[in-house]
Amino acid sequence: MKQFLILFLCLTFYCSLTNGQTITGNLSQMAGQQVTLEGFNGLKTYSISTCTIDKQGDFKLAYDKADYGVGFLQSNDKKTFFVILSDEHIEIKGDALGNTKTIEVVGGRENKIFQEYALAHPKREQALSAWLYLEKLYATDGLFSNQKSTAKQIQKEKIRIKKEDLDFLKFIPNETYVSWFLPTRKLISEVSVVAQYRPAEISSTIASFRKLDYTDKRLYKSGLFRDAIESHFWLIENSGLELDSIYSEMQVSIDAMLNYLVKDEKKLNEVTDYLFEMLERRSLFQVSEYLALKVLNEEGCTIDSDLARQLESYRAMKKGNVAPDFIFTSETVFSNNTFADLPQKLSDLKSRFTVVIFGASWCPKCTEEVPEIAKAYSKWRQKGVEVVFVSLDEDKAQFSQFVKDFPFISTCDFKKWDGPIVGSYYVFATPTIFLLDSNRKIIMRPNGVQQLNAWVEGI
Repeated sequence: MKQFLILFLCLTFYCSLTNGQTITGNLSQMAGQQVTLEGFNGLKTYSISTCTIDKQGDFKLAYDKADYGVGFLQSNDKKTFFVILSDEHIEIKGDALGNTKTIEVVGGRENKIFQEYALAHPKREQALSAWLYLEKLYATDGLFSNQKSTAKQIQKEKIRIKKEDLDFLKFIPNETYVSWFLPTRKLISEVSVVAQYRPAEISSTIASFRKLDYTDKRLYKSGLFRDAIESHFWLIENSGLELDSIYSEMQVSIDAMLNYLVKDEKKLNEVTDYLFEMLERRSLFQVSEYLALKVLNEEGCTIDSDLARQLESYRAMKKGNVAPDFIFTSETVFSNNTFADLPQKLSDLKSRFTVVIFGASWCPKCTEEVPEIAKAYSKWRQKGVEVVFVSLDEDKAQFSQFVKDFPFISTCDFKKWDGPIVGSYYVFATPTIFLLDSNRKIIMRPNGVQQLNAWVEGI
């Protein structure tokens, strides 16, 4: 029995050495406080370990191979300090997590590299932005344009800064996690700078985003998963292209992402769900439709039922389909003197075109957009465009107050998302707008008043 116990203890000690690592350190101003080590799984975070810092400020946290990637220490007041969770012991010292300037990594090769670059890179970026500004000034302003030698020095310093940054990344050992993480983090963090100050780099930056593999465990565990999606599409949206070109570029990016994601159903569902929500939030409905149809037509993967229902809205309500007819409710509000005979249902309208808007008084964007449509209504009606507002309000008084000054039809069944009209049009966000022809065929799903106004101007 004694031999068995010794063997068990030895095996336990061996496993702790091979399968787990620790973060230790001293945070002198956090004695008695709790600190938690958190990790990343795609879009979510999870707790790895927790401890209470002792009277001397010392602490110890453990993690294992399943956590390898990026993590962060978090105090009770939500102050954080990021670390690379690789196959090494990490040691830090400082005052408190809320005062990161005092924190120094004293143990852990990858974390020392991470901290060194995290401190130096922003300074290089600031200096580079300043030199870019001066370069433009010396090239275009007559007060400076004759200073050729200074302009050359500026160009030389720009090249030196870029080379210094790239050399740092190039000489990180390839087998380390940080050798992948830092260039990826750099790509994402520079998006706004590229869009504003280095537009010549936009195409190459988008190309780099398209190479990201969302099934790669390194990305999944990096804490960059969400930012990579957001930054990629934000850069395309702010690239200075015309709207149709923006849509086309986003479709190319979706294709690139799905080339990897179809190999991993879990991540396909996770990324598609988030990307779809993001595109809807930004009113990029044409791209939402492309994503929905692309994923629904992917035969090799199974889509989660809730996500499938959302995506199905685009298959059912895509351009060219006939929108469902519906009967106006008994609470429908008609504008005075607009109709000789009050229509009973949508198909009774004899206009060349009909705009159907789904919204509510509790929707902030609706309170901005629907009154704007009301202002444009008389102009639209002269061109044969009718408007129908379908409210998702539940309170009759709030509905009546919201629509009382609208010059077009407003109808409500007070069932919010469970109403039959909302269900038949697959509406799950407000405002949602459809533009129909005289046969209720869907012409487009506009992203707002501005796009609608532009379209009406063109008929």
